[in-house]
Amino acid sequence: MRSLVVARAIGTQMAAKGHHFPGLTLVVVVDADLGLAGGDLRAAERTFQTLYQVAGRAGREDRPGRAMLQTWMPQHPVIEALASGQRERFLATELDQREQAGMPPFTRLAAVILSGPDEPEVEEVARRIARRAPADEGVRVLGPVPPPLALLRGRFRRRLLLIVPRRLPVQPLLRAWLDGVQIPSRLRLQVDVDPYSFL
Repeated sequence: MRSLVVARAIGTQMAAKGHHFPGLTLVVVVDADLGLAGGDLRAAERTFQTLYQVAGRAGREDRPGRAMLQTWMPQHPVIEALASGQRERFLATELDQREQAGMPPFTRLAAVILSGPDEPEVEEVARRIARRAPADEGVRVLGPVPPPLALLRGRFRRRLLLIVPRRLPVQPLLRAWLDGVQIPSRLRLQVDVDPYSFL
């Protein structure tokens, strides 16, 4: 009898975390491309890694295994790399795209998130912060824009993203930029250097 795991969302994460299922020969992932949606810079890398790990759970004992991925985007580089088994080609392509876009590991990022109870005020102060952005060569600031979680616990949010060449230290740039901005006490300013999440 064949063992089967059907993984979706949290189930995919659980199956990927290194648990050993001795009789598992078939892994099915529903909505395998779900992690590719959104504005996360590392979405392709994370999705590839998770699905690669999940697929590797099948057939670890003496019987061969099989993985099936249900996708709406079969031509996406992540899905194509998984289907063809071309892991190194995917990683090289991903690295090349990041270099062309000026993204990590070729640069460093810092997220600046402003939040408060009054949306127009948050927007206005965020724009004021953006106008004072560093003007050093190669430094870029994107935003302000509402992040995917634009309203969190009753607070409206705006995000700015600082992109810094590797040759420049991030913390002094942030300090010089943000120390000169007056932030009303009811607003909260958060800084996340090398952000892991873009929510």
